[in-house]
Amino acid sequence: MPQDETSELVKYSRDGNIVTLTLNRPEKLNAFNDDLVRALGDGLRQFDADPEAHIAIICGSGRAFSSGADVHQRQLRDRKEFERIGGPQAHGAHSADLLTRSVNWKPVIAAVHGYVLGLAIGIVFECDLVVAEEGTQFQITETSRGLGASKYWGLLNYRGGGAFSTEIALTGRFFSAEEAQAANLLNRVTPKGECLTVATELAKEVCKNPPLSVRATVRTRRWYLDQLGREIMMQTAPLKLYLSEDFQEAARAFAEKRPAGPFKGR
Repeated sequence: MPQDETSELVKYSRDGNIVTLTLNRPEKLNAFNDDLVRALGDGLRQFDADPEAHIAIICGSGRAFSSGADVHQRQLRDRKEFERIGGPQAHGAHSADLLTRSVNWKPVIAAVHGYVLGLAIGIVFECDLVVAEEGTQFQITETSRGLGASKYWGLLNYRGGGAFSTEIALTGRFFSAEEAQAANLLNRVTPKGECLTVATELAKEVCKNPPLSVRATVRTRRWYLDQLGREIMMQTAPLKLYLSEDFQEAARAFAEKRPAGPFKGR
């Protein structure tokens, strides 16, 4: 029988062996503030600890999977706060930890539609499988916001994006689900309205296999992905781009709904 639990920010449901985690901040296009990151982490831990749950699907309510980081809450902190916490994310709200702090290493599918921007790209492509509705728009917003796209370049290159990964990381342009599939970044592209259905069918295919066998592969994949992420972090953390004038200008421009710039390279 389906088991359901609804929190304010993430809806948790289980039907048989398949868990669905639904981002539930549609009025903000599921923008990730610290609380939403923590709520998704709580849902993933509940899934990981449930012996009857073998695979999870992460999706978003409303018009988009997620518009990325909540700029007003995460990127408009004052300089002292950035220096105290070491970046835009608060303690315990680092999205890069969501899938690399598992105990049982169960597979996770991202089922996306509408928009997948910034921080959400990291969450989606760290998932083991990705299903996207046709016309879904992706963007690495960190490029234009002055934070740099090293993490996302590494993540998409790891998934096989090659030269395409470099182009979208350096330009920060929007790219479509169809482009992402052509670049080998997605597992499925579905017609409008069928993303979650197709993701569920894919989950059922995975569930036909012995769970421990599946988890062995997931654990290996995420170990290598985590190592790559840590290497990139060690290279980029000393730059402290979140303290640069260009980052501050880009964040203010977004909040004030005006074009950013001119950028000064400092």
